[in-house]
Amino acid sequence: MNIRILVLSLALMGFITNVNAQGLTGRVFYKSSSSFKVSMDSTKMAPEVMADLQKQLKKQMEREYVLTFSQTESNWKQVESLGSGPATASSGGAKIVIQAGNEDRLLYKNVAGQNYIREEDLMGKVFLVKDSLKNYNWELTGESKKIGEYTCQKAVYSRTMESKVFSVGKDEMEASIDTVNVTAWFAMQIPVSHGPEDFWGLPGLILELQNQGITYIAERIVLNPNEPVRLEIPEKGEMISSEDYQALSEEKMNEMMKRYSGKPGEGNKMTIRIGN
Repeated sequence: MNIRILVLSLALMGFITNVNAQGLTGRVFYKSSSSFKVSMDSTKMAPEVMADLQKQLKKQMEREYVLTFSQTESNWKQVESLGSGPATASSGGAKIVIQAGNEDRLLYKNVAGQNYIREEDLMGKVFLVKDSLKNYNWELTGESKKIGEYTCQKAVYSRTMESKVFSVGKDEMEASIDTVNVTAWFAMQIPVSHGPEDFWGLPGLILELQNQGITYIAERIVLNPNEPVRLEIPEKGEMISSEDYQALSEEKMNEMMKRYSGKPGEGNKMTIRIGN
């Protein structure tokens, strides 16, 4: 008799957990920090100048984001703040401006349909990049740690990819093969398959993610908020596939490089744009 009651109780608990998961909504507020190296010709710029530029940029590159989600859909967007503009650093007569790009753009993910729509701005024109979600072959490491009140599991992902490198003084981008290493910490206590940027596919919400020098970490989590969660699907812009958008981006970048190649600049000034 006791055994039957125990089995029934466990089954009922499983049912309740599943119902709660199906109706789970929330908002997660992340802060990002960037780790990058300013590297230039050492014959033209002193090491202490490069170090000073890097120190200035590191603080300014901190950003805040919000992930809004239901069980199967999510929105990812940068939070508007006074410090969300371009990161600017100057030292020893050199000036660097880093425009992160697409600060106010929205990413919509649908893990049930396994597709996404991302707003992109390419030289003043708005596009809607629509495609299938990437399949991340996550590897679970068995490691765990606490993030706030949640016990998180570690997962890693690695792949090689071809990228284009911008070099000052050249009129075309150069191809480069890079290895992308991603580390995610996810909480199975929050059973949704969402995460920062376009990352997804783990059996719990990603609360910390490290990807190519950028770290996102959850600072505040609101589950099933009193104010209903409303998810947006981007609608304004020209629809395009990710492959076609990448080709168009490279074409426009090459055009710009050829246009300005060899022309005198404004002293030792460099503008770097980071974004898709």
